[in-house]
Amino acid sequence: MKLLFLHGAPAAGKLTVAKAVLGTVPGRLFDNHAAIDLARTVFDFGAPGFWMLVHNVRCAALDAAAAHGVSLVVTTFCYAEPDDRPQYEDFEAIMRRRGGELLPVFLHCSREEAIRRIGNPDRVERRKMTSAEALLRDLELYNLSPLPRADCLRLDTEVRSAEATAREIVSHFGL
Repeated sequence: MKLLFLHGAPAAGKLTVAKAVLGTVPGRLFDNHAAIDLARTVFDFGAPGFWMLVHNVRCAALDAAAAHGVSLVVTTFCYAEPDDRPQYEDFEAIMRRRGGELLPVFLHCSREEAIRRIGNPDRVERRKMTSAEALLRDLELYNLSPLPRADCLRLDTEVRSAEATAREIVSHFGL
């Protein structure tokens, strides 16, 4: 299995690019918010146990996909270094154990563009972050950065369309 790991700050275009990639090549989408939405059925957002459940769901889903021959999973993630390194290492371990490959892509745009995007209606509908104040707080609090891997592809989503970004990803990784 190939795990296309699209990561970046909120409103960097991760889900939009993921959908564009999957409009080009066959695969499955495991959106970051699928696990968050499930955890919200059991816990309030951020309550004790919430993030552990989110992580366990993500790991179980990726492991099951790899075990059952899903060829490509595209996932989205707001990766913060060093806070999220253990979670990423768990994903990487699943891929190694299952003979898969993790393909890291860091998507980014300017703060101004992220603020412009943060209030989009689809973000409201999906219960994502929609406040410019919350976005700016997270950008200050967390080191939302590329994975610490030399092969991490870095793409600016402000200067190209989601479709052009998807084509570049597909070409780069030979998907």
